[in-house]
Amino acid sequence: MNLFTPLNSESGKNLSGSPKPVEHVRVLILGSGPAGYTAAIYTARANLNPVVYEGIEPGGQLTTTTEVENFPGYPDGVTGTQMMEDLKKQAERFGTDVRFGIATAADLSSMPYRITIDDEKVVETDALIIATGATAKYLGLESENKFKGQGVSACATCDGFFYKGKDVAVVGGGDTAAEEATYLAGLCRKVYLIVRKSYLRASKAMQEKVASTPNIEILFEHTTKEIVGDQSGVNGVILTNTKTGKDVKVDISGFFLAIGHHPNSELFKPWLDTDEVGYIKTLPDSTKTNLPGVFACGDVRDPHYRQAITAAGSGCMAAIDAERYLGERKF
Repeated sequence: MNLFTPLNSESGKNLSGSPKPVEHVRVLILGSGPAGYTAAIYTARANLNPVVYEGIEPGGQLTTTTEVENFPGYPDGVTGTQMMEDLKKQAERFGTDVRFGIATAADLSSMPYRITIDDEKVVETDALIIATGATAKYLGLESENKFKGQGVSACATCDGFFYKGKDVAVVGGGDTAAEEATYLAGLCRKVYLIVRKSYLRASKAMQEKVASTPNIEILFEHTTKEIVGDQSGVNGVILTNTKTGKDVKVDISGFFLAIGHHPNSELFKPWLDTDEVGYIKTLPDSTKTNLPGVFACGDVRDPHYRQAITAAGSGCMAAIDAERYLGERKF
């Protein structure tokens, strides 16, 4: 399930059929990654008493990263989990109310905006900051779903340890795929990087890193036809050469996907403008959406950079935009 996924529910009633309790807040932040927590720090310091709902993955995608070396202020690097704990503590220090819960419905048809949490309660808010992030994409193969959790993974840093000393494959040609492959190369005996095109889309720095890693083999112009295995899990993958049309079986124990992300914006699409993929559109040099008082920050609005530092920066922007909005309307 996505970070914030709409569930079928009877409007105005919780799972027991009784009316949902309603709470009113000034600023509601959905999401607890770098964007959500940074927005919380800034709105809390502005005495806006923000409430943060963490979602199904507290701390966001960064908690699946072992070592973060490119975030300013950590000269020796930091684990993604530790950095998110630091951000959470900082937000709470200034009075942010951080709660575990999942947004299951939204009504942005009128103000105050209404968000249903866990299908049990409704939170009304004068300003809504959406920082729900993005979710990894899968190929859509039947065999991929069959072996999910038994050799198929979308997070190398989460599951790579289980394949220490084994052969694995990574699908994708961008920075994420290159990063996942080099991470796994430090654990596994051999890493096959499966690339559909005849070149890598990754940045030059990441391409050089892949090229300099001896136990990574790039399989250009190959697509995944089927993942194979038995009751114990994945033991191979069948690839199709896009030039010759011939199939080849590669023996592996783990299959990792790194083919992009899907923004967690489904809940808001009836009201907010999104691009063809689903990323929420914001005004130039702003986090403002097409609705007054609704702001989007982080990966849910960013199809280009998807970095912790850019997410944090946009969270700061969203907080300042929300503060100015509330000040102008004198809520």
